[in-house]
Amino acid sequence: MPANLTPDYFKAEQWYRSASTNEEKMLALEQMLAVMPKHKGTEHLQADLKRKLSQLKDASAQQKKAGKHVDIFHVPRSGAGQVVLLGTPNSGKSAILAALTHAKVTVAEFPFATHAPVPGMVRYEDVQIQLVDMPPITADYAAPGQVGTYRNGDLIAIVVDLSQDVEEQLLILLDFLESRNLLLDEKTPATDGHGNALGRKAFCLCTKADIAADGAFELAEKSCERPLEFVKISAQTGEGLDAFAKFLFETLAIIRVYAKPPGKPPDMNDPFTLPAGSTVHDLARTIHRELAEKLKSAKCWGTGVHDGQNVHLTHVLHDKDIVELHFG
Repeated sequence: MPANLTPDYFKAEQWYRSASTNEEKMLALEQMLAVMPKHKGTEHLQADLKRKLSQLKDASAQQKKAGKHVDIFHVPRSGAGQVVLLGTPNSGKSAILAALTHAKVTVAEFPFATHAPVPGMVRYEDVQIQLVDMPPITADYAAPGQVGTYRNGDLIAIVVDLSQDVEEQLLILLDFLESRNLLLDEKTPATDGHGNALGRKAFCLCTKADIAADGAFELAEKSCERPLEFVKISAQTGEGLDAFAKFLFETLAIIRVYAKPPGKPPDMNDPFTLPAGSTVHDLARTIHRELAEKLKSAKCWGTGVHDGQNVHLTHVLHDKDIVELHFG
């Protein structure tokens, strides 16, 4: 009986063949098994994929047990969100990080000056957002393990140098993301059926606006078939940098909430950041998961309420709300 494998299966198979780490190979194998037609003609193939998956899981478990592997591409999350930069050589990624953060980066005219992730913190009002510079990729090369940094972040910034061939850059960068199921869309969810991180939201960050040819930004927008947002900046002149910090905050879809202890003024210097649409109970869980079970009532100052109004634990919070929690 013929297998009659689907285009989705062959896409996942291509992802598996290009994977450079056990983690990526396991994700690709799980995707292959998920989209494969289930009938007698694929029984042997299913068994073979499950065997490979089991072997990779055993190898990964042994590696973790040995405790000898250090993943240089693991970037601990910090701040209100993690935004990871993706670009070709000399696209201006390091210059962006240097202009927006206090991170120590090497800004050079030669390619591959960045060898490992370099994180820095971008400030928007009273919120810090983590921006991560990454080694560049080419059509033929991406550092092993690099994919994991993009998959575990919150947002991918596709960096395009407006002073160079924007169409070629977009072709390379989007192929990298699409071939590894990194772009969040109707076919690629944020997590797979096993709870593993998968697709991530992305946008296009166009750099070197100060030396770009006329129409370069518009050409970049026109060259992209995906419905991505485009942002134009210049690290050299500062054009767009202030607006970019606000854009990151809004694109991360987060809100700030200020906690007010009963009988005391709220702490307006250190807000809690939560996904948009979060409730009072979500705030309590963020503060202390076990203590949240004892939450009895809450008062709120902010959008859509009277000052100090008693609100239900399912009340949806808004940016810059002030909340007073009462525990039993």
